[in-house]
Amino acid sequence: MRVRSTVTALALAAAAAISLTACGGTGSAAGNAAGSVTVYSADGLSSWYKPQFAEFTKETGIAVNLVEAGSGEVVSRVQKEQSNPQADVVVTLPPFIQKADAEGLLQPSGVDTAAVPAASKDPAGKYVSVVDNYLSFIANPGADPMPKTWDDLLAPRFKGKLQYSTPGQAGDGTAVLLLAQHLMGTQGGLDYLGRLQANNVGPSSSTGKLQPKVSNGELLVANGDVQMNLASIKDDGSKFRIFFPADAAGKRTTVALPYVMGLATGAPHADKARQLMAYLLSKKAQEQITGQALGVTVRPDVRETADPTSGADPTDPNSPATVLAGVDVWTPNWNDVLGSLDGDVAAYQQAIGG
Repeated sequence: MRVRSTVTALALAAAAAISLTACGGTGSAAGNAAGSVTVYSADGLSSWYKPQFAEFTKETGIAVNLVEAGSGEVVSRVQKEQSNPQADVVVTLPPFIQKADAEGLLQPSGVDTAAVPAASKDPAGKYVSVVDNYLSFIANPGADPMPKTWDDLLAPRFKGKLQYSTPGQAGDGTAVLLLAQHLMGTQGGLDYLGRLQANNVGPSSSTGKLQPKVSNGELLVANGDVQMNLASIKDDGSKFRIFFPADAAGKRTTVALPYVMGLATGAPHADKARQLMAYLLSKKAQEQITGQALGVTVRPDVRETADPTSGADPTDPNSPATVLAGVDVWTPNWNDVLGSLDGDVAAYQQAIGG
């Protein structure tokens, strides 16, 4: 989830796709008797995808081509390719997965999702959460004192040192707008973001690109998400702290932002895609999510019986469980969000003077 937005000249063409196989392949399915399957995914899960795809290929002989992009761009690309579908599996964030469904870009997969809670999947079987994740904010250690509340972010000391990704384009940025309105009321949230605009550097189509800016001190505060931020701390040595702004009563709230997958309509390799989807939902693959990608499994049975081989340490201060301790999780009705998104984004643009 390094980049969650519409990105110009994105490397979604086949030539830019990253092919991950178990046999040190060349990035092509050539010579692979079982063929291949192509995944279009919102980026951020490659540290989990790579070993899981390798194991899947080892077991099945099916190579996996991974194409990563922003969450909105993933759906946009699938939409543009309807006359000649390229993607087999689509993984993106809400409400973009709901948008894909509404535009007829997904089909029922028939994959067994019984281990996933009903709230985390489409009743019609067109999409299912594969990794749970949550909105967060990050602050450079130089932001002294550290911001703790929503009101703190309005302080003049953050002028030109605060940035959040653009609602309507980035999944995390959309979540900022939704959460502000959830906590402060529809108009209250817009009014707040209008005041926050005095500190905001400006629009950003990429949530992930804000991380290095906060780490090096160019920014003091930005939005992000738990999985992406923790992975950046672990893999890149990023120097920032994760926090969740509190309201006036001290209550901290976040938004559930899972990675959600579905089978693309007209998928060229539908049967192979179903096998991959089932594998990614399997217990052994789900057991590795926290240790490899710092995300959260969607399977309650895995959460209840943590696998000691997963590499996950629940006492680690940079584990998802520790970071989320004491934070309320709000899950929007994403179909309702999708229905009003255009109007909400237009109202947001007006509120910030856009």
